[in-house]
Amino acid sequence: MSIERVKQYFREKGLDSKIQEFPSSSATVDLAAQALHCEGCRIAKTLSFHIDDRVVLIVAAGDTKIDNHKYKEHFGKKAKMLSFDEAEPLIGHAVGGVCPFAVNEGVEIYLDESLKRFDSVFPACGSSNSAIELTIHELEEYSRGLGWVDVCKIH
Repeated sequence: MSIERVKQYFREKGLDSKIQEFPSSSATVDLAAQALHCEGCRIAKTLSFHIDDRVVLIVAAGDTKIDNHKYKEHFGKKAKMLSFDEAEPLIGHAVGGVCPFAVNEGVEIYLDESLKRFDSVFPACGSSNSAIELTIHELEEYSRGLGWVDVCKIH
């Protein structure tokens, strides 16, 4: 199970006790916000894309969507999301639990600027009923992101 990979990853950092697991699904922004009793914008959703033969994850605020113009300007390609069936084998986490932690080798991770307006956010932890609260600095450190991008817009 990929949540076990994420728990092990955070255990090595002394943070596994911060992982929350819920009796109900937190697979969408709305469900996660309900489970966490927070605003949906503070859910750090992880979007997954193909760029040629690369797999790219973009972690963004829950109230955003990809701005196709900004995305193409930054990555040089039109945004093409991974299919439901591609997510788990390519990333290491299934849809609903995709997160930027303990991913497969070679997966590229970027953080969207939309997250910077919060002190802390809640990304998933590898399952469709988990999350962890991290400061923006912690998210930056533990996601091992390749940098900040501005490819989303608030909707």
